[in-house]
Amino acid sequence: MKSQPVGESHCAEKPAAIISGQSQAEGIAKFASRVTYDDLAPEHRDRLKISILDSLACAINAIGAPPIAACLAQAKEFGGPDRRCTLIGSGKADVVYAALYNTALVRYIDFMDSYLAGGGLNHPSDNMGAVLAACEHKGRSGRELLTALAVAYQVEVLMTASAPFMERGFDLTTPLTYSLGAGVAKALALDEAKTAAAVEICGQTGIPLLVVRTTPISQWKGLSSSQLALSCVNAVFLAARGVTGPKYVIEGSCGLAQALDHPVHVKWEQAKLDCFDRLSLKSYNSAVPTQSAIFCILELHKMHPFDPAEIASIEADVVQSTYDYTGGGRFGPKTNVHTKEDADHSLPYVLAAALLDGDVQPAQLNPERISKQDVQNLLLKVSVRPDKSFTASYPAQFRSRMTVKLKNGQSFSHEVSDYPGFPTRPFTWEEIGAKFDKLTTGRVGTQLSRDIKDAVRSLEKIEVSDLTKLLEDLN
Repeated sequence: MKSQPVGESHCAEKPAAIISGQSQAEGIAKFASRVTYDDLAPEHRDRLKISILDSLACAINAIGAPPIAACLAQAKEFGGPDRRCTLIGSGKADVVYAALYNTALVRYIDFMDSYLAGGGLNHPSDNMGAVLAACEHKGRSGRELLTALAVAYQVEVLMTASAPFMERGFDLTTPLTYSLGAGVAKALALDEAKTAAAVEICGQTGIPLLVVRTTPISQWKGLSSSQLALSCVNAVFLAARGVTGPKYVIEGSCGLAQALDHPVHVKWEQAKLDCFDRLSLKSYNSAVPTQSAIFCILELHKMHPFDPAEIASIEADVVQSTYDYTGGGRFGPKTNVHTKEDADHSLPYVLAAALLDGDVQPAQLNPERISKQDVQNLLLKVSVRPDKSFTASYPAQFRSRMTVKLKNGQSFSHEVSDYPGFPTRPFTWEEIGAKFDKLTTGRVGTQLSRDIKDAVRSLEKIEVSDLTKLLEDLN
């Protein structure tokens, strides 16, 4: 944005046409109010269920991690006296703190679903904890949970596609504030006016900064969405009690669009519940920009099973966003890796770990693994560079090329255009079941694992409480 003289407002006057017209927040509210379970096509319903099971797998795996333990302590101390909502694996709390805790669980290990846009990305499963808590609080059915969560997913995807949030320094969770407002309002069955107020208040409340993902990366990267869940659930309940919000929070003077210096306009009257075939799920426990590159290096190693100790160099050609976020570009250097947060956002680290261990799962992000000399030495041999042609084809394709040169002069190269879990290669129910088992083994028994999978797969036939009962103690 252009600089202004000291003392002069950065906010322009709002055009009269906007003052007299329907706002974007009202458009979101109309969309959320008009769609029903029947608008969710069977194939999209199945894709959403797969994302729900994926979210629960991530949540169960995260139980006990130090930042999660801190969130649990907060929920236990402050989340009462109305403790009717499930803290996954840990008892009960009120709806606000259940939203906080369960959102942290889903998000923390960084293994959840994603939506990729040309100018950014998001993780729609960030909506799961809050919408689940709101539905449990109100005693909703599985059909109502699916509908409210579908609304939240759709709003976040369309908002992310509408403007370059990350390019302008706003975190990828910025659109989440609007989707949480809409999804939680849908779960509470608010009318159109109160839903609009919920969206408006949540949108004004949540303006997170992208600095959370820059080097060095702190634990807050995995918790920032849970803070938004806490504040937005609180905001929606205030809207339900009649509190009003700023009508033109998106397009008005000093609103979101002006902060972005970019128009934000979605044709909400044309919106459908159809984003699910554009979602990506992760095969590897790392930032989504690294997924294609990891798949590529593993495929290369299968074709040419060389000894990683004999590697002289690894050249990674990737899309611009992969370079910027994880390869040493805009977000800072990625070779000083000592924590989980550093590791899952370092392409040099995850490529080295993949070659040495044959995979990148939670075990590869343990401090003991990160500190070993073999991976620390190998990651320094990785060079990352953006490829213009790869970037031009993104996000329809997610191309990567890996070239490994050995000390004896041999060289091997391989290129891919996607990875398992990308929209062109979506997970089947069997594949997501295998991922669930991989992440929950040792934490959930065989029978309970089967019961959770069955409950998610038949959500439209059960009550939300039937699912949350399975998640409360995990014994």
